[in-house]
Amino acid sequence: MAPKQDSVLLPDTESVAAFLRSLQEEIMAEIERLDSSACFRRDRWKRAEGGGGETCVLTDGAAFEQAGVAFSRIHGDTLPPAATARRPELAGCRYLATGVSVVLHPRNPYVPIAHANLRFFTAGRTDAEPVWWFGGGFDLTPCYGFAEDVLHWHRTARSACASFGEDLYAELKAWCDGYFRIRHRDEVRGVGGLFFDDLNRWDFTTCFAFTRSVGNHFLPAYVPIFERRRHTPYADRERSFQLLRRGRYVEFNLIYDRGTLFGLQSGGRSASILMSLPPLARWEYDWRPEPGSPEARLADEFLRPRDWLGEEDA
Repeated sequence: MAPKQDSVLLPDTESVAAFLRSLQEEIMAEIERLDSSACFRRDRWKRAEGGGGETCVLTDGAAFEQAGVAFSRIHGDTLPPAATARRPELAGCRYLATGVSVVLHPRNPYVPIAHANLRFFTAGRTDAEPVWWFGGGFDLTPCYGFAEDVLHWHRTARSACASFGEDLYAELKAWCDGYFRIRHRDEVRGVGGLFFDDLNRWDFTTCFAFTRSVGNHFLPAYVPIFERRRHTPYADRERSFQLLRRGRYVEFNLIYDRGTLFGLQSGGRSASILMSLPPLARWEYDWRPEPGSPEARLADEFLRPRDWLGEEDA
């Protein structure tokens, strides 16, 4: 997104951090309600280089095999390479970064994996006005595809963007399709959603309002899908495929994900950075789905960029 810094209104970092903490608490409360058998373990931590956070993980629940909701607010003297790849002029600058990350690994293979992330950066030299930007979004990774679920997900994503520009959803949906791609396999990770980075095209107030809208639409996007699929019967075949799909998720996060790379390059807490990984996954040499199977249908019909809402309206 083309930079357009607001030269009058400096970023209100305290309000951003307060919103992200409240969003963390809201999502945790809803996940505990949905699971009903397990609670989040809260793990507060401090970073020697500056800042800290709270990583909250629910494990071995009735509905979620693992769910992680993490908040961080860190600062340092030098931005890591993952944060300056698109902004080389900021190499060597001081920075403050705050964010919340959510990864849900359900137990039932018919319930999709869900991911959300919102983040805010300020950076610059002490003798100059800081540069700031927002990033984030949410995306869905099913093991078994259902058009009604994907349509609901994208309708909700479009609603999150509706007040901020007629073409914004289509732009961020396309960005999501391109970003969550496992390039070495020539596959997309899931059915997409929204993704944005370097967001400062409006003034700070508007950019922050949009970021809040994305965060506030995550649960309405996911919970109806979870409720619809949570009691679907499954057996060893579906479980085995779920673990293979989780393996693909691991590959993307460890090789391509900018948030993972930023955390590791900034000397972050590895346990918190890697909480996005599932508790169990598997790989099988040259695995291919049986033609005509539900597993093949996922790849053929769902794991490719599609204009879901355009097809619905046609």
